[in-house]
Amino acid sequence: MKAIIQNTSQIKAPARKTQISWWVPVGLIFLSIIPLIFGALRLNELASGAEITPDNARFFASPSPVVIHIIASAVYALLGALQFVGRLWQRGSKWHRWVGRFLVPVGLLVGLSGVWMTVFYPRPEGASNLLYAFRLLFGTGMVLSIIIGYLAILRKDVDQHLAWMTRAYAIGLGAGTQVFTGMVGALIFGTPNEFQNALLNGAAWVINLAVAEWSIRKGSTRQTRTA
Repeated sequence: MKAIIQNTSQIKAPARKTQISWWVPVGLIFLSIIPLIFGALRLNELASGAEITPDNARFFASPSPVVIHIIASAVYALLGALQFVGRLWQRGSKWHRWVGRFLVPVGLLVGLSGVWMTVFYPRPEGASNLLYAFRLLFGTGMVLSIIIGYLAILRKDVDQHLAWMTRAYAIGLGAGTQVFTGMVGALIFGTPNEFQNALLNGAAWVINLAVAEWSIRKGSTRQTRTA
């Protein structure tokens, strides 16, 4: 009887694990849809030669950084979500390795272009210094997380690699969560001022990192129990 129970549990567990793992990228892709739509609209605006306004003049004056940022962000968000599918990074699967090698420079482009735009684009009139600081902090944090994660896998330290790449992706997906924090802010403040808007944007990054840390610790606890 004991052997039958053990065999049954061994059959059911993998199916459950696979089902859960596929919901993760679906949710991440869903979270990135709205920022991707806005990015596509921005690209169309630049390509079609739309009317130049105070809000978009800096993009027309120097379009390359924003174009790189939008395209790299789209690739990073979509392909990066699939990196969390357990079946694709199991032993013997080359998907995770080859796509990961491609996403490292793409992720660096996302972070570095974001920092470049923050530092060198003219700041809109009345823009919050706090938001400026947040963008520098989290943009730099994303770049450093990718570098540390890459160095970790070179040392064959899979746990640290997964942890730091998860943090980098969480920061990169901040724009998706900012849509929801912005909606909450609109309900609470009506039309948020620049300082409130900065806090809402910062809150999105903090939420993403908190979820990432929870996921990392949960995975570490599961591995410890299995061992």
